[in-house]
Amino acid sequence: MASSRPCSSCGERSLADDDDGNSFCASCGAVQDFDNFQHSLGGISGPTGTFVHTGSAGSGSTFNYNYKETKIYYAKQNIERITSLFDFSPSKENEVRVMVETVTEGEYGQGDWFPVLIGACAYIVMRRDNKSLALVEVGDKVGCDVHELGRMVSRVVQFMRLKLPEFDIVDSFQRAVRTCFVSLDNVDKVGRMLKQGIFLVQCMVKWYLTTGRRPLPVVVAVLVFVAQLNAVNVRIEDVAMAFHVAVVTCKLRYKELLESLVKVAQVLPWGKDITVKNMVKNAPFVLEYMELKSMSKRGEKRKVVDHVGLDMDDLVGSCLSEEAEYGLDNHGVENDSQYFKVQDKRSSPSGTIDYLETLKISHECLSMMYSEYSNEISNTDYFEEGGCKNRRKKGRGFDLLDCREWWKGKSELSRKLLLEKILEKDVGLVAMPPSFVAGCLGYQRRREKIKAAKLRINKIMGPQNGDSGDNGNLCISDGVNVGKKRRRRLKVYVDWEDFIIETLLLHQVHEEEIEKGHYNTLLDLYVFNSGSSIPGVTFEQMKLQIKLGVSKPLQQLLDIEKVKSIFPYWDIMKFEVVDGGLICSSGVHVEEMGDKNDDCYIVNAAVYVGYFLNPSASQYA
Repeated sequence: MASSRPCSSCGERSLADDDDGNSFCASCGAVQDFDNFQHSLGGISGPTGTFVHTGSAGSGSTFNYNYKETKIYYAKQNIERITSLFDFSPSKENEVRVMVETVTEGEYGQGDWFPVLIGACAYIVMRRDNKSLALVEVGDKVGCDVHELGRMVSRVVQFMRLKLPEFDIVDSFQRAVRTCFVSLDNVDKVGRMLKQGIFLVQCMVKWYLTTGRRPLPVVVAVLVFVAQLNAVNVRIEDVAMAFHVAVVTCKLRYKELLESLVKVAQVLPWGKDITVKNMVKNAPFVLEYMELKSMSKRGEKRKVVDHVGLDMDDLVGSCLSEEAEYGLDNHGVENDSQYFKVQDKRSSPSGTIDYLETLKISHECLSMMYSEYSNEISNTDYFEEGGCKNRRKKGRGFDLLDCREWWKGKSELSRKLLLEKILEKDVGLVAMPPSFVAGCLGYQRRREKIKAAKLRINKIMGPQNGDSGDNGNLCISDGVNVGKKRRRRLKVYVDWEDFIIETLLLHQVHEEEIEKGHYNTLLDLYVFNSGSSIPGVTFEQMKLQIKLGVSKPLQQLLDIEKVKSIFPYWDIMKFEVVDGGLICSSGVHVEEMGDKNDDCYIVNAAVYVGYFLNPSASQYA
């Protein structure tokens, strides 16, 4: 049967249908494309028929999935893929899947937000299992912003009404050691580094260096320190990059750790010579002291000779012996053992520490002898170009190099402890939180600035007193000519904070309020708001009387307390509302803004400002 449609090849209107239903041109014989197309309509469940649907692996009713089934299929694949990045066990993966299903009410989801939800659920599952997983690590593996991930974690916790345990920084350090030193063959060294790191991490917890801070920079700082202590070459930049934390923050925590150890080292005989630069070299002695200190009980005097890691019998006996020589004469180092001459140990009834205690040698004396001896050993060159020199003459003596096992790892701080137990331990340093210390220093700095500002103000307002006291040190001029010589005075650099303090002092602001450092609030309250600057009158002495003229129909709607809040300072002695004011038309009526009519309300206000110099006399301005 001919069709009225033209042929797509020749343009003739001579189309006919064959037995298969295809149209062809009777003139040129060209078969028309898509002439037998049959469309198929479907609802929300998708089209029906023999077509292969998205998410299926073949044809047939078994593989025909609707939209929801396809979405769940891909969602479970995403859960399996993301949890595999964290090496989750099948049980942990199932916990994440159940949590995602609970949050989405069985609908799961797709889009950019869904991997963030999976990462948040994985983080929560690890935290509930007391295994610390850092947010930055989760965000890096999921591929999302850490702040977005944190907001998602908060929403999930709030939705499911969960209570997460505290972040376990010790477990995080253990994971970091196993991750960074997985290629290290020396298992004993890794175990020693792990114990030393746990000891230092918990010491930093006791010193409040982890309070209010992100834990990973602390972990990186301790890991780098114990690596340097055990001759493992690592760079803090590489470790920080591996854990996705800021290098600057890690270096700051590393510096705080060294500074704390330097404070602990001050109790050692050579503690004054220990600085941040040589802390790593002196760390074995400092950590040994801290370990022994942590094992001692409170209120009990620790016997150093019973706990030190060196052989004190041999060491003290060698130091006190007249015959012990250390081969130091050729190097110009004086042997100070002559100042501790006592009976030879060999001729004594007992060569033990008990005998030394009968000699009434104090711990300070023993510490001094040990210090002198260790300094002699460390300052001596044992090797020369011609070969190895004899370190000391044949005979009895003590070799410090034989006692390198300074770390015992017997302290409880080498194992994970609760916070209460950590705070009970004594490691030789009682520190305050850095934020508290910084606040105290800020108070002290502002107090000094206030004193200097008062001196400058007094010098300007009272020139006759300008040469008294320390005012000469506050001159800002470059110098004055005295004859042919020019004598320069001390320069005092005044910054913006000094000008603000001067302004607040001139506006009768109390010094206690200025010391708090809330400059913006004080400027808004005392400087930029309307007020009086009457000399000799403080704001506590200022009084107010307020009278408002309000239209009678509106008086019952007036919020008196809100009106009083407009005056944040001064004492309001009297508040009076009288008939007055005006109600007129504003010509504007906007219902979207809550206007019921176009009325405009005008209120007359009279504010009386005065002050009391004493209870019996008053004066109003």
